[in-house]
Amino acid sequence: MSDQPRLRGRPKAFHDKTDQNTVQALDRALSLLGVLAASPGMTLSELAEASGQAVATVYRALVTLQAHGMVEAEEPAQVWHVGAGAFRVGSAFLRRTKVVERSRGAMDALMRDTGETANLGVEVGDEVLFLSQVETHEAIRAFFPPGTKAPMHVSGIGKALLAWYPEERVRGVLARRGMERFTALTHTSEVALMRDLARTRDRGFAVDDQERAEGMRCVAAPVFNAHGEPVAGLSVSGPAFRIGLSDAARLGALVRAAADRVTVATGGVVRA
Repeated sequence: MSDQPRLRGRPKAFHDKTDQNTVQALDRALSLLGVLAASPGMTLSELAEASGQAVATVYRALVTLQAHGMVEAEEPAQVWHVGAGAFRVGSAFLRRTKVVERSRGAMDALMRDTGETANLGVEVGDEVLFLSQVETHEAIRAFFPPGTKAPMHVSGIGKALLAWYPEERVRGVLARRGMERFTALTHTSEVALMRDLARTRDRGFAVDDQERAEGMRCVAAPVFNAHGEPVAGLSVSGPAFRIGLSDAARLGALVRAAADRVTVATGGVVRA
């Protein structure tokens, strides 16, 4: 093995000047990729309109991304989709953490025990990013494909993480992201959310009571790392006609037990 030190990750004279250090063409291309990832497929004109970029600029970026397998064009309508290359690159993120691999068994068991869809998510950029899902066999079910994002204040997993964050971190997330209203049951005041987070800590699990989508409920619990910090969340989600509020305690115990098993399996420390 070489004894040579690894090169630094940035130039020696680097000073953070975000605008000066941004490659505009790359920034635009990655922005397009993000827009495309949030849709089931878009035409060139739709992408140009959604991104606010000129059609010619968008086309050049798409052709470049296509050459690397990051996007694909579906014939004959020329509808663009995220490509296999983007999946391979994105999969590197999943390989950074063993929580995805170690949670699979617990999620399978959780789906069987509850009859509802089990989910795994983490916080990325003040939002919940869903990493994995085990779907129920019920015809009507929750669906959060890997890569889906959700605001933390209306997500069961988001509230399970926020409940064990330091208060200043919670307030920082709310200050940066706001508290958008999605339904009549959404918490739109910091005081109301803080009360909900306190209840979450007391019982050991969070409940999303139709706060993001009417007719859908979610019960979630945190996964902790070796320092006792919440780093992921497990949840079960389903329609409100199957998950009543009276079921929360039973489901909460099952979800928390599953999350604690993942905590132990990944070398974490279970917290009360």
